[in-house]
Amino acid sequence: MIKVTIAQTDAILDDKDENLRCLENYCYKAKENNTQIICFPELTTTGYSPSIILGEKYYSLSETQNEQTDKLFSQLSSKLNLVIICSFIERNDTTGKIYNSAGIWIPNRKNWLAVYRKMHLFHHKKLWFTPGDSLPVFDISICRIGIIICYDAGFPEVDRILETKKADILFMPSAWSQQDKDLWYINTPCSALENTTHLVAVNRWGKEGDINLFGGSRIIDPRGQIVANTWKKAEDMLSYEINLTTQTEIRKSLNYLKDKK
Repeated sequence: MIKVTIAQTDAILDDKDENLRCLENYCYKAKENNTQIICFPELTTTGYSPSIILGEKYYSLSETQNEQTDKLFSQLSSKLNLVIICSFIERNDTTGKIYNSAGIWIPNRKNWLAVYRKMHLFHHKKLWFTPGDSLPVFDISICRIGIIICYDAGFPEVDRILETKKADILFMPSAWSQQDKDLWYINTPCSALENTTHLVAVNRWGKEGDINLFGGSRIIDPRGQIVANTWKKAEDMLSYEINLTTQTEIRKSLNYLKDKK
């Protein structure tokens, strides 16, 4: 059994210090609940405003290894024996490019294990971010995980590639808007069912400009059934124990993966 926790958080635009303090508190709460993996929403360290104003600040808010976010989560992961998945603005100092990334921190490492760079950028986010060009699967010792970020969910080949690479669990940090929540409710169970895998989908809560981020975070089993969710219109946290043995049994009864061409 692998105990995962979703932290459905808000974020204060352009206030990384306060946002990280909030995320640190959630890590401690998760550990009190004997969590093994915690996942936060998309760009929850800085906010994810559609405005040009914050867009122009993205570079100054970006980070690489040995900076604020990496140092904090590396320390917390080791101290709490906790795997942390958190989205942030990543900078490549060699190229000067910035990415909408999700980092993975595991115990007993000085820096993050790896990052996934969001491949599919929505609308004007292409003005600021460089799209990622790979879909890695990460071995975190207790299991193998794949990460998709928000709009990536609209492209089913992403999930299938991660399944082909033997991901046990898919994590989906998101900043999904109220106006498109019907797509959230369709995409998430479809992703889990088509790949007969558990999907951990964590969405932002809050308001940025005229964009409402509605929450609706959920964990979905390999049959596409919601096994844990939060309907709170607020910040929230929920946990669930994923049984990979049960997932294997479900894959034996549903032949999607075996019969794929």
